[in-house]
Amino acid sequence: MRVSKYPRLRKLVRSATSALFAALFLVPVVLTCSRPANALPAFARKYGLRCSACHESWPMLNYFGQKFKDNGYQLMNDRDAPIWQNPGYWPVTFRMTPMWHRVSTGKVDVDTYSSGGLTGLSAIQRVTSSGFDLSGLDFHTGGTLEKNFSFFLLPSSDSTGAFHFETVMARLDNLWGSSWLNVKLGKFELDNLLSEKRILTLTGNGGIYQLYHFIPVGDGNIFGQMGDNQLGVEVMGHSWNDRTRYSAALLSSNDGTTQLAYGNAYTGFFTFSQAFDTGKAGVQRLGFYAMAGDAPTTWITQGGGASLYPGGALGGNAATGNKSFSREGFVGQFYFGPHLDLQVVTQHGEDSAWFGQGFGDLIDGVATGNNVTGTTLPVGAQNPTWNGVLLEPHYVYSPQLIFIGRYETIKMSQQANGAGYLGVGPTGITGASPSNLGNITTYTIGYRYNPFMTSRAGFAWHNEYNWLHSDGTGPTPGSNINTSELLLGFDFDF
Repeated sequence: MRVSKYPRLRKLVRSATSALFAALFLVPVVLTCSRPANALPAFARKYGLRCSACHESWPMLNYFGQKFKDNGYQLMNDRDAPIWQNPGYWPVTFRMTPMWHRVSTGKVDVDTYSSGGLTGLSAIQRVTSSGFDLSGLDFHTGGTLEKNFSFFLLPSSDSTGAFHFETVMARLDNLWGSSWLNVKLGKFELDNLLSEKRILTLTGNGGIYQLYHFIPVGDGNIFGQMGDNQLGVEVMGHSWNDRTRYSAALLSSNDGTTQLAYGNAYTGFFTFSQAFDTGKAGVQRLGFYAMAGDAPTTWITQGGGASLYPGGALGGNAATGNKSFSREGFVGQFYFGPHLDLQVVTQHGEDSAWFGQGFGDLIDGVATGNNVTGTTLPVGAQNPTWNGVLLEPHYVYSPQLIFIGRYETIKMSQQANGAGYLGVGPTGITGASPSNLGNITTYTIGYRYNPFMTSRAGFAWHNEYNWLHSDGTGPTPGSNINTSELLLGFDFDF
């Protein structure tokens, strides 16, 4: 589970909260009188298209937008090649979100103070904070270098301005004149039908798909996170009308980390889907995905110093002991007329028992007892497995206004610490872990209203609420945690 990264201020101005709740429900009534939308930046400027041609609601793609992306950001006409473009055209989009949000987390272990300072005691209480904040900055640029040579580059920062490369890829399109063969190399999003990089929600827990990032409690496998951009090579193909799609990617098992930080380990990611035209109801799509690979669990050094750190003195050669993991499931995109659609993702996941015992990533940069060679698995250790489902409906009232919902639940089917386990588990208790430890249930609701969308800029009044429940992860054994967040913001790109 990933939790919100925003700071908690521990004070809430309740009158401001009430006013913002009122705005959450009243603003769309006022704004629905605005003028109709036109198009979105970058590619819309190039081709002169309306935004609704490619987006159900920006940044989420519709069927035509997915086909445009699959073709390598080309419409397959004379305007694809840069030589025919206006010299003043620059395919760049900036995106950032100023916001107000409120985060509330239950059962936090806090220190207690008296007039003389820290008492040394602790207490369990709910911690709530609210305030104004910023998202990170995304700097998108992409398009064609020449016909059938495409690229995408996305330097991205966090809210403090610290940059990293989220996407860097070049692609050879339509090799030998066939749409069935396209090759991409670099750091890129996995070919998920439900794209987390085009997600419509922005809260700390609701702004990701929990199913794409789930890690069992105490598990050390960070390498199977489907929502993160990965480094590798991808081959994908599609029929001329994009009804049939496939992709196959070979990735370094490093969760997108550069400089060979985790040694010689690779992961495969495979997808296939088929769409069907059902007349007035729309185009329905069914498919499956599978992620399978191995990743390091141990390190050949355990002394102090830089040699313990990925990319340090020993670089990638410090990682060893590759163990397996897998994620697989079905996906569906169902349309019920021009306004309502439903996206569905299922998942069955499994990690090696070694990951289940905490072997794997050097989370704190220090190779402790279970991250070095020569250790063995405790009696009763077994592969952690789980099952999950994600349901995300959208109601597109108009190209300007969309209502969003999401339900996710992930249930452990087998804990890493089974019957007869002799070690100390992640809850601090000797013996088998509770069967529900780490189970997640989360709900997200919200809407986005776009008072305008032109070929130069887009603006969205974004309102969202997320609630997440996690079993057994509280500060006391067996206690649960509920976390909620309310967010109101201006999401804009230019």
